[in-house]
Amino acid sequence: MSAVTGEIVHADGRVELADASALLGSALYNEDLAPVPVARRTWTTYNYAALWISMAHCIPTYMLASGLMSSGMSWKQALFTILLGNTIVLAPILLNSHPGTKYGIPFPVFARAAYGTRGSNLPALMRALVACGWFGIQAWIGGEALHTFFAAVIPGWPTLLGTGFSGHTTTEWLSFLMFWGLNIFVIYRGMDVLRKVENWAAPYVLVVTLVLLVWAVREARGLGPLLAQPGKFPTISEFFPVFIPSLTAMIGFWATLSLNMPDFTRFGRSQREQVVGQVVALPTTMFAFAAMGVLITSASAIIFGEAIWDPVKLVGKFTNPLVVAIAMFSVVVATLAVNIAANVVSPANDFANLLPRHISFRTGGLITGLIGIAMQPWRLLADPKGYIFTWLLGYSGGLGSIAGVLIADYWIVRKKTLDLKALYLKDGAYGGWNPPAVVATFAGCALAWGGLLVPLLRPLYDYAWFVGFLASGVIYILLMRVRPVDAPEAS
Repeated sequence: MSAVTGEIVHADGRVELADASALLGSALYNEDLAPVPVARRTWTTYNYAALWISMAHCIPTYMLASGLMSSGMSWKQALFTILLGNTIVLAPILLNSHPGTKYGIPFPVFARAAYGTRGSNLPALMRALVACGWFGIQAWIGGEALHTFFAAVIPGWPTLLGTGFSGHTTTEWLSFLMFWGLNIFVIYRGMDVLRKVENWAAPYVLVVTLVLLVWAVREARGLGPLLAQPGKFPTISEFFPVFIPSLTAMIGFWATLSLNMPDFTRFGRSQREQVVGQVVALPTTMFAFAAMGVLITSASAIIFGEAIWDPVKLVGKFTNPLVVAIAMFSVVVATLAVNIAANVVSPANDFANLLPRHISFRTGGLITGLIGIAMQPWRLLADPKGYIFTWLLGYSGGLGSIAGVLIADYWIVRKKTLDLKALYLKDGAYGGWNPPAVVATFAGCALAWGGLLVPLLRPLYDYAWFVGFLASGVIYILLMRVRPVDAPEAS
């Protein structure tokens, strides 16, 4: 037993509650938010590698380089920016992963230590709303893939139910809703089903994309004209003003997961396995899949006379129904895997944290899906350049501000020691609100987003994630020196 009453500390440092039954009456406790017993922490290195591989193998990753190249970068500059951004964001991902594996707790419960049991709803809902937007984007992409699949196997499918509205046919809207429903169905089956989906989706999607790459290069008899484009920024001084906001946007791509990785690492068998799985898979897969997108698109310029960045539209050019069906099934699998893992698990827990006694994980997933539709993802995807420099860059500042507080609190202020039981008690050590965390978060957001309103601060907006992360972390540490923490004894 630990010095903290009611905790069992294992030899590898993982902590669990000796008896969780005492928390059953707490308004902050439900089965979905409860700490995972060590016996059920079974995810291995492969599970975490497969998780990241399947999440990175998605259409937005495939198309990432297109937005950067449309801003004037060469393909080499674009891929370098993607690799560097994903290597940088790996640091906060791993730092916030540690408490998940050590204590078996999800992100919103972990946030209670820094923000307070009520205050944790601030970062949880900020993270959840971003995830809802991402859920909608991925659901729309998956719906497009289903629509293309049905068009290949059902004669007259595109106009079968009329012209529709808002520039999309009725069958497009129907395909979108069908894919949306598939996501909700998997969520209702639980996290174990998710782990199984990720395990087989990861290698399957990679193999299919490699086959598409081989076909494209053979048909084009080479790699195509995009690789010969030098880019519009031959000097560092010209490249830097575009590189910085682009790098920040690349960090923003996974800034969401840099907060809520405890939602997954709470199931980890050991710290080493979750770290190795993530380090091996995240930067390499993002780079490789984006590179495949560049190569296939470059070859498509020769094959079809135009560079086609959207793989759904590219496959739509094929005439063989079987080829289209297999390719679109692959897109559906890839999109389903990333959407549930990256965009439903976290907000489902976040909404459950708001009212644990009334909102379950499944109900939280349904709320996520409904808000995702309300955010009109088809508009976010209309302009790939706006998607990167408005959507990704904009929200990165807010999520960076939360990450700065969480990391400073856990690693510096509390030195990796939490009172596990108190995280679920209204009148415990973390009860109510922690004002320094709220002040630091808002200060970080103000500095990161101030450039949108104050021209003098515009350069800070280009560094939104970095500004939010560093400012909130430093301010939080300074404020907590004035308001000391009564931490439990280290175990």
